[in-house]
Amino acid sequence: MRPLTSLGALSAIASVAAAGAPSAQQWAERSIYQVMTDRFARSANSADEPCDPYKYCGGSWAGIIDKLDYVQDLGFTAVQISPVVENIPDNTKNGEAYHGYWPQNLYSLNENFGTANDLRKLSKELHKRGMYLMVDVVINDMAQVVNGSSTHGEPDIDWSRLVPFNDEKYYHSFCSITDWNDPDNSKNCWFSVDTVALPDLKTEDERVVSMIQEWAKGLVGNYSIDGLRIDATKHMDDEYLTSFGEAAGVFTMGEVYTENTDAVCRYQEFVSGLLNYPLYPPTIQAFTAGNMPGLAERVRTIHSQCKDFTRLATFVENHDTPRFASLVNDTTLAKNALAFNILSDGIPIVYQGQEQHMRGEFAPFNRAPLWNTNYDTQNPLYNTTATLNTLRNHAIRLDRDYVPTHSKELYVDGSTYATRKGAEGSQVQVVSVFSNQGSTGGSYELVVPGAFAPGTEAVEVLTCARVTADTAGRIVVEMDAGEPKVFFPLKKMPGSGLCGFRKRKTALCATGKGNTTTTTTTTPPGGDNHTTEETGYEQASSGSEGSVSVAMVLLGVFAGVVNWCL
Repeated sequence: MRPLTSLGALSAIASVAAAGAPSAQQWAERSIYQVMTDRFARSANSADEPCDPYKYCGGSWAGIIDKLDYVQDLGFTAVQISPVVENIPDNTKNGEAYHGYWPQNLYSLNENFGTANDLRKLSKELHKRGMYLMVDVVINDMAQVVNGSSTHGEPDIDWSRLVPFNDEKYYHSFCSITDWNDPDNSKNCWFSVDTVALPDLKTEDERVVSMIQEWAKGLVGNYSIDGLRIDATKHMDDEYLTSFGEAAGVFTMGEVYTENTDAVCRYQEFVSGLLNYPLYPPTIQAFTAGNMPGLAERVRTIHSQCKDFTRLATFVENHDTPRFASLVNDTTLAKNALAFNILSDGIPIVYQGQEQHMRGEFAPFNRAPLWNTNYDTQNPLYNTTATLNTLRNHAIRLDRDYVPTHSKELYVDGSTYATRKGAEGSQVQVVSVFSNQGSTGGSYELVVPGAFAPGTEAVEVLTCARVTADTAGRIVVEMDAGEPKVFFPLKKMPGSGLCGFRKRKTALCATGKGNTTTTTTTTPPGGDNHTTEETGYEQASSGSEGSVSVAMVLLGVFAGVVNWCL
């Protein structure tokens, strides 16, 4: 067992951690790649053995470090990893705790994933790249194998093995959840009682609150964590969630597993952000069952009922849901769903393997190892992901009002949904046309009203074709084979790295945990240091791109700067 940190150092660590934590606004500008540590990448010296989907398969924090280029080249600016603490060691009828959701000791790390130094190094390597680290946490229950053993109908629990909550007084009396939508029942009863019991913490108890606060401070501070995903958020006391976030001092992403918009968005009072579960079912139905109007209607509902849509995380897949390819095996439909995932309002989260069109209808088969794909960078979905993330990052860099501006619905019918995102009057706007016709869809022209200001020339970034808005601001979109279409003003393409425009050279200086300062230039080698507006449509030439000078690098090193990248 590897201890997380000494209790005596927690307060000092927490103060330093909170001071450098990224804000909610900074998180809203991120794009998150979700990793299940055991199934993402093995360490370089690991044995190449088949993976039993019910057992540990060898993925590690060192393996993630080795594959950070793969993630960063996809355009992601944050990584979310599965829980890190020690889990039950048993091989149960339901398999092993490779997923991390059966905690036994919060003050020790899961040795299957590596050492404390490995986890610190992962955080450091992410921060060198200007990326954030989010860690999944389980704070509503502990776990113990019981295999049906009970006394008078209650599971036999050895409380002393559960750290730090090693006494029955910290837990609710045994009862099974029978109504997942009843707050009292779902907050005060146990998730599981059969093979692996999950004793439910008294999250309303001051002793439990204080103990979890101390642990949160140590976890965040000791490993320079930028954000925490809170598993099973709706199964905890409201004040417990608030105090946990305050103690951790970082962005918290809640998981409220229901499509009821009001039920989810009430938690915006208690956590920093939320997984957008209300949007998930209509997203799947739009791109697998043809209900595009239902998706548009749900977007309107969320805009009207949720206080801050920028902190809602949009997803198409995760470790608890079926892989998209298991619902419909059409890469073109997957591209459209992915485009909506990345370009709609909120924080995009993409689950490892989604960019490889992996299949798997339910756990553990939706958690197959990514190394089976050989990390294919030529996969069409990989390239779509990289292009759209790059565009979103570029738009955010040009206009900080891009993220907080609601997407505007331009057009919707049974098979098409067109939106525009970007501030009114701004030249930094993305027009997206999503289709659910699939790869067998025909060729036709679609007139999209109100796309851009009249006369604006725009680039379709997935094909690099160009269109010009007419005097009414309409564009004519050449639809074909159900492919998504994404347009961005030509005038704002320089610095994007897309469609022949050179990528703006960015120096990211990590000034603290997760904080960066940015210096950008599009200067050709030996040229004058003009801004993008001054140089106009500066496109890539055959020569090498401008680079950060040796003197600047040395200055950064001597000043204690972590690294220069991009």
